[in-house]
Amino acid sequence: MKGKLITLEGIDGSGKSTITARLNSNPEFSDFVFTREPTTGWIGEAVNRAIHSDTDELAELLLFTADHAEHISKLILPALESGKNVISDRYSGSRFAYQAVTLKDRFPDPMQWIQDIHKGWTVVPDLTILFDIDPKIAVERCGNRGDKTKFEKIGFLEEVRENYLRLARQDPERFAVIYTDKNIDDIEADVLDMITSFLR
Repeated sequence: MKGKLITLEGIDGSGKSTITARLNSNPEFSDFVFTREPTTGWIGEAVNRAIHSDTDELAELLLFTADHAEHISKLILPALESGKNVISDRYSGSRFAYQAVTLKDRFPDPMQWIQDIHKGWTVVPDLTILFDIDPKIAVERCGNRGDKTKFEKIGFLEEVRENYLRLARQDPERFAVIYTDKNIDDIEADVLDMITSFLR
């Protein structure tokens, strides 16, 4: 039996990575494969260099997409085909939401353009949990980070959030939206319930 792909999406500061770490340390998820995008491979390292530089926006998207292709080939597909459930902290949804903002002056409908170049080869998640939050709160949470990126600005994140909500409207059966301006323990409990209910 093939495994399930569960992705956690949301703007910077939404609590997504904290919850991923908690799930990873939860004994109930000991047989899951945990991963993230950008990956820790050499293409993922190139993506991180691009994020922290003034790399051309289209070149940046193509680096993200190359990293995604490698991620699918080397980890996602083998894990799923062996029956393992996979949880990814960021996946294609991040690209659709974020790069649709960076490329908004290059294409009439950048999100659709980015989605189109993924057709036929990407693995569509079985469940995507969207961590939704007011960008002002999210940026406040990001304030103490030592490794901030160019994306962590209120105006930018407001557009990214709208793109995420658009994605959720496009595919309401796959997306589960959770508002994360609350206690981290409550968020974790809600996410655990979503995942266990889905797998059940």
